[in-house]
Amino acid sequence: MGWPRWRAVLWAALAALVLLRALLVCQQPLRLLPGDPARRLSAGPPLELTLTGVLLEDARPGADEASCRALLQLPVGRSELRFAPCPQPLLQQGWRLAVSGRLRRPQPAPHPLLAGPAERLERQQAGSQLEVQRVDVLARPATPVADLRRRLADRLIAGAGPERGGVLAALVLGSAVAPVPLAVAEAFRAAGLSHALAASGFHLSVLLGAVRPLAQRLPRGPRLSLLGLALGLFVLLAGPQPSVLRAVLMAGLALLALEGGRRGRPLALLLLSALVLLLVQPRWLVSVGFQLSVVATAALVVSAGPLERWLLGCLPPPGRCWLAPALAVPLAACLWTLPLQLLHFGVVPSYALLANLLAAPLLTPLTLGAMGLALLSLLLPPLTALLLPPLAWLAGLLLALTRMVAALPLAQWPLGRPAPWLALLLALGLLGWSLPGLNRRWRWGAGVALLLAVLAQVLLQRADQLLLVHQGHRDLLLARHRGRSALVALQADLFSCRRAQQLATALGVGRYDWILLLDPLPPLDGACWQRQARLVLAAADGAPPLQPGQRLVAGGLQVEPLTIASRGLRLQLGRWRWLLLPDPQDLWAWRQQHQLRPAATQAGVAVDGVWLGFAPTGADRRWLQRQRTPLWLSGPLRPGWPAHWRASGASGSLVAGRGPIAP
Repeated sequence: MGWPRWRAVLWAALAALVLLRALLVCQQPLRLLPGDPARRLSAGPPLELTLTGVLLEDARPGADEASCRALLQLPVGRSELRFAPCPQPLLQQGWRLAVSGRLRRPQPAPHPLLAGPAERLERQQAGSQLEVQRVDVLARPATPVADLRRRLADRLIAGAGPERGGVLAALVLGSAVAPVPLAVAEAFRAAGLSHALAASGFHLSVLLGAVRPLAQRLPRGPRLSLLGLALGLFVLLAGPQPSVLRAVLMAGLALLALEGGRRGRPLALLLLSALVLLLVQPRWLVSVGFQLSVVATAALVVSAGPLERWLLGCLPPPGRCWLAPALAVPLAACLWTLPLQLLHFGVVPSYALLANLLAAPLLTPLTLGAMGLALLSLLLPPLTALLLPPLAWLAGLLLALTRMVAALPLAQWPLGRPAPWLALLLALGLLGWSLPGLNRRWRWGAGVALLLAVLAQVLLQRADQLLLVHQGHRDLLLARHRGRSALVALQADLFSCRRAQQLATALGVGRYDWILLLDPLPPLDGACWQRQARLVLAAADGAPPLQPGQRLVAGGLQVEPLTIASRGLRLQLGRWRWLLLPDPQDLWAWRQQHQLRPAATQAGVAVDGVWLGFAPTGADRRWLQRQRTPLWLSGPLRPGWPAHWRASGASGSLVAGRGPIAP
């Protein structure tokens, strides 16, 4: 950055101290203040309570679109309200409510690769959830900012439809505020264009690019006032999100430096704005939006220019003058954010570079037009109907392009979520090849780091692993062997199906080779399971999915029933042999087979582990102890049970073998 050495050392020390403080704060659990209702909760049943507070956000539909949730600010602390079904009309931000229902602690994620409400609510400073049974609206105070956002979004959606209007509203307000349909958001995510709908520095740069020429000829005071008004309006509409505040703070510092006659250093401004925000909100360090915003901006500042010059020398003469800058920006952002995408999501949009190249000519006029249309809808509403059709057509063109890219084969490449040390090694390798000015020795080192990261992830993906995920009364058992994978699910409900899909994405499983559903009731949504596996077998008319003599085989993965009319299974993955015993009668059947088998043949059919989906009785525990077989239990480990038995807990997981997540 052209700094003196002492200044660079000072900045590095300051950044290290701020990051260390933020890391320490993020490692601490949520501190519940005296008076927070969450302090009254224990491991027992939920409490019947009535809470009074103010809504911090509009009620939003959940994943099943029949329920909804909202965050309630209490006199002390916060709690998440859960409605099933959603109240009509939907509750709005700022309303004062009295809600009655069952208060409970949010459940933690049963596995590090899965998302849990406890971790999500901890980032929002909430320590409890309330299943609402009755709601009374005590007051509806004026909320001009929230009303302005709703009015803008409603007018755009009413004029252009829910999908096109939702895209236009997101270009003005951001997807965190605008009601974007779930299918549209998923298409943008699969195409690698999620940043287009999220309020970020791109939208702010478009806004300032339109306002600054108008303010250029004004005196200094009015010019700064107009630019400050634009920054404040952006925060007002998009909300105080981490990425929004980072962009506004950096832009404000850059404008002040330019107005003062000094040359702003983009990387220094980025570092200063990020450090200031982390000093105020240390927990934003673990915010995915904040991380992606900072890293992507650093990529544009550091690597976009050198990549553009490199592309100018590599591309053929026809069109390289416009193609090189068009490719350099998304290429730099993709390279720098790839480790974060894998660490948090486990998938990579394979055609993100192509999608950004095709969408770039549409995004700037669409964003600028949507912002101008939003302003006109407030000042001159009759003109909105005249100018909306061409923008709606452009939004439809962007939607069609996005869906076309998202529908391509392997649009989302499931590579799996690597361990943090592997993500760091990958980041060092990618940075070494995208940073300008590095000599050949450092580039060789970066190449070695990149190669080691890829090889380590491939080896871990092909390792044998048996994973148990237990949550409440639901159990999933996932087996992997040399890149093949299979799943046994005790329940066939929609929640278990979504959990299985999350596990597949996080572990880098494209599709299961087979899924065995042991639920005596058939799945209500069979399409959800069919999308995840080449073969899905479920119970029919109360009969188990596999009968004696039948078995499922996929490479080194094999499963067969234990006895007739039993849910017990013999699972083999490579050289491992496991017994899966969901019910007490399955254990009794195994005991009977074991007692009838001659002693000379028992060693040939020895098992490497047994899983029980129930708590064994005293006699069963004594018999199991004599077998000296590794034992897994779904649920908590009770007092007096052998210490070498492993239990998942009420919500937890167990793993055998070597995989991306250690035991």
